[in-house]
Amino acid sequence: MNKKHILVVGGGISGITTTVEIAEVGHNVTLVEKLPYLGGKVAQVNQYFPKLCPPYCGLEINFKRIKQNPRITLYTSSTVESISGSKGNFSVKIKKSPEYINDNCTACGDCSEVCPEERPNLFNYDLDKTKAVYMPHEMAFPWKYSIDDKYCKKESCNKCADVCKYDAVNLNAEEEQFEINVHSVVFATGWKPYDASKLETLGYDKYPNIITNVIMERTAAKNGPYSGEIKRPSDNKIPKTVAFVQCAGSRDENHLPYCSAVCCSASLKQALYINELYPETKIKIFYIDLRISGRNEDFLQKVQKRENIEMIKGKVAMINELSETNNLILEAEDIMSGRKVKEEVEMAVLATGIVPINPSISQLSIDEFGFLENIQEDGIYAAGCSKKPLDVSSSLKDATGMALKAIQ
Repeated sequence: MNKKHILVVGGGISGITTTVEIAEVGHNVTLVEKLPYLGGKVAQVNQYFPKLCPPYCGLEINFKRIKQNPRITLYTSSTVESISGSKGNFSVKIKKSPEYINDNCTACGDCSEVCPEERPNLFNYDLDKTKAVYMPHEMAFPWKYSIDDKYCKKESCNKCADVCKYDAVNLNAEEEQFEINVHSVVFATGWKPYDASKLETLGYDKYPNIITNVIMERTAAKNGPYSGEIKRPSDNKIPKTVAFVQCAGSRDENHLPYCSAVCCSASLKQALYINELYPETKIKIFYIDLRISGRNEDFLQKVQKRENIEMIKGKVAMINELSETNNLILEAEDIMSGRKVKEEVEMAVLATGIVPINPSISQLSIDEFGFLENIQEDGIYAAGCSKKPLDVSSSLKDATGMALKAIQ
């Protein structure tokens, strides 16, 4: 077999899948991820649709496949700076940010215990804090601590280095830059949620008890800030009434003109989180259309049959707050009854859409919505949500297809 060397950019579920599929048929792969760990957005969810599995049941086996495969070279805390050349002979410049904890780390945690500085926990969308020396999450891969450059005092503190018995801490680590040559490139750079603060009438940046769908995932997660309890932010009380606001910015020419494909299923799933934890809590889902991908219509029917879950066909136009209780007043049109309604709830969840994350590489082709397009004749491909909104199952299938194209 004529072995090839392929670059995969992005270490979320799509990038991981592309990487292992290529390596396990005998080709060499370099995987580049900007964060200190792999897993991307999937690592942050409570359960992924449609199986409602915790994310680690899929990620853990892939981490094992990466660790055991000598054909895979992994660079975390790294970004691709430029690509030159052509199909079959690309030269790629990579920048690796300093990682102040090396592979000697045994994850004993002594460094974090003595660290006096704190940082917002980005993994939990800033809902809590960690030390400046931190484990990204409980199943992080690579399994080692990281140091947040923004909050660490370095040599003026030095406590983490002093306590480490394994010479794993190097506070003098510097940025590295190097080049590799590859045959083809797959970008799986993933997505971020739409900025809810741009939705001025929905009050996200004004009222504490309005959260987004991605924050709800961390709120509900056992390893999240509330250890699996779902609480409203203003007073940490369990909400007795919750509203889900569908298409928050999506299918809107002023924001995201497209459907993000996963928001409906995510909200239905999250409604079940609440219903199963707190059966007495009343849940209202405001929607334009409810769209469930693939062969999952039975999931919608399952949610519809649940007591205390009500679905209201109508778009929420405005959310205001009752200052004395921090409760929320949602104004919407109930299309089925033809009347305008006002609903008071204790917490609201905005179903914000998927926005692609695009690197600034001149060779990339980007469509009108910011998603990457395959340039097959040039040996550059896009996988997963960097190309279009996809759920986890669809991302896995797409990533496998891109692995085949990259090899060919």
